[in-house]
Amino acid sequence: MSLVSTNWLEKNLSKVKIFDASWHMPNTKRNAKKEYINCHIPKAIFWDLDEHSDKDSPFPHMMPNSDNWGKMLSSFRIKSDDHIIVYDSSEVYSACRLWFSLKYFGHKKVSVLDGGLKKWLNEKKIITNKIEKIPLIQNYKEYIASQDIAFLIKDINQIKENIKNESFILVDGRSRDRFEGKVEEPRPGLKKGCIPKSKNIPFEKCINLKTNTFKTKDELAEVFNENNVDYFKSNVFSCGSGVTACVLGLAYFLISGKNAVIYDGSYAEWGKLNEKI
Repeated sequence: MSLVSTNWLEKNLSKVKIFDASWHMPNTKRNAKKEYINCHIPKAIFWDLDEHSDKDSPFPHMMPNSDNWGKMLSSFRIKSDDHIIVYDSSEVYSACRLWFSLKYFGHKKVSVLDGGLKKWLNEKKIITNKIEKIPLIQNYKEYIASQDIAFLIKDINQIKENIKNESFILVDGRSRDRFEGKVEEPRPGLKKGCIPKSKNIPFEKCINLKTNTFKTKDELAEVFNENNVDYFKSNVFSCGSGVTACVLGLAYFLISGKNAVIYDGSYAEWGKLNEKI
């Protein structure tokens, strides 16, 4: 199950591992780590998107290599058969990025908390500011998960090639104004507009704004149809830096049952002013 309800999690807190994957756009002036320290779901571990991305890449939020990923999960005492629940308090639904990353590296049991911390708080469910200490265990077996993962991420050369052969539909999760080049990009040094032949579904269209939950399968299918995106075909998702692309990726999975595929560099890579397209 890719989504779990707040009621389900409340009943199963002792049976799962939980990550708070909150991340905020810099212009919001919010600090996700401080918010977590003040208030989080019991047992939740804070997962820092910036900290656990590829620090050697010039682009934000690129996927780390498998060795670093395995060491990171091992440091959190995560085993390959754990059921992991991810949530956030972010307006960009950043939990979906961790959902995709875990799936990418072969973790089988991972779910997003539908509605996130916002819904949890609205329902007045238990919260804490207690930080659970992760025990040091001698001879702890390192996290191992294997999967043929290369196909789940596209690089810039594959995106360029797709403009010629159109082997998949590239769907951009940014706002309509950004996609159409009506406003400046929030990251400096990027040209306005979109990748040629891509389509646009602003990621917020997949979310019920009142409850912060994903729309139903039928409603999501209608969102794709309204934006002229054929979900029966192969879809690849992009956005500004690979975060909200994963919201569309989860929506696509809920509709079709097909794996989400992400252009990891997204517009942070494509939109460089010095990039010759």
